[in-house]
Amino acid sequence: MKDTKYVGLDQHKDTIVVATARYGRGKPALYGEIESSAASVLDLADRLDDGESDLRFCYEAGPCGYGVYRALKSAGYTCDVVAPSLIPRRSSDRIKTDRRDAVTLARCHRNGDLTSVWVPDAEQEALRDLVRCREDMKTAQRRARQHLSSFLLRHGHPYDGKSRWTQAHYRWLERQSFPSPTQQIVFQEYVDAVRERDQRVKSLESEMERALARYRLRPVVEALMALRGVDRVVAMTVVAELGDLTRFDSPRQLMAYLGLVPSEHSSGSSRRQGGITKTGNGHVRRVLTQSAWCYRFPARKTAVLQRRGERAGELAQKISWKAQKRLCGRYRHLVNRGKNTKTTCTAIARELVGFIWALACAYMPAAAVAAN
Repeated sequence: MKDTKYVGLDQHKDTIVVATARYGRGKPALYGEIESSAASVLDLADRLDDGESDLRFCYEAGPCGYGVYRALKSAGYTCDVVAPSLIPRRSSDRIKTDRRDAVTLARCHRNGDLTSVWVPDAEQEALRDLVRCREDMKTAQRRARQHLSSFLLRHGHPYDGKSRWTQAHYRWLERQSFPSPTQQIVFQEYVDAVRERDQRVKSLESEMERALARYRLRPVVEALMALRGVDRVVAMTVVAELGDLTRFDSPRQLMAYLGLVPSEHSSGSSRRQGGITKTGNGHVRRVLTQSAWCYRFPARKTAVLQRRGERAGELAQKISWKAQKRLCGRYRHLVNRGKNTKTTCTAIARELVGFIWALACAYMPAAAVAAN
């Protein structure tokens, strides 16, 4: 029977500090420092592999990505990417170094105290990068618009129309003029910045639509789009960030993963709950909270939802209508009880996760067939 050797990798941009620990054999030992690259890690694995030990690698999830993980897995080794926030640490430990971190990883990996994170494959990671890029460009668009609006307000040019950033608003911007040539240049630069970011957002959304056509989880995305408030951007954000939602055993587990469950501090006979935990994936939590605002209106099958539901199938339409009746009624009930709208939308987003999980479980087999 082979012995097990646990290898902790404290990865940084340029270097990786390595520590090893053997199953049931004393304290972990510091091995050394190597270059931060997949080739160096594979060379390290060859040196550590004596033919008598089963190597198990681990390192923290971070900005360096999953290159080391994929290289080790392709070479046939076991590797875990662990959640940094869930690594056990002593409250009295006030010294932090790369060497200590590597030793801690090796020891905790041997003791089974680490929690692994889900690692996306190359296709999933590419789609996630595309979705996050669109989100970044949307943030830049909002900032550019705010800069322009603040400049106009500061110089006495407020827009008195019904809606901004429409065709009528842009035509109004073309008619604005300022007495100073310098201010006119500043104004034009702000307008050009807004138009440039508008074009980038549209370009990325078009690219998302093209990527969806060849995405293996397309049936799941189209099923989620049957829900009210879940358009293509929201559905692709959910699936790109979470991947296979059937890996969660229950909707409650998914709600907790997204940080949409209340925090709690209870002791003895007292039970005290606070705001949501806000742990896990903040990208999905944000878009679902925005989607929850759509349920403040009465339940209704609009033409847009009908077309989306027809593309997804009859089951998606049934679940979508059930979600509408439940969540629209729930919204009115909470507001009538005196809950503020923000708290109510958070509660609606939490329940919306349950319907998303149900749709994903129903349509994941179709996605697997389409991928094959």
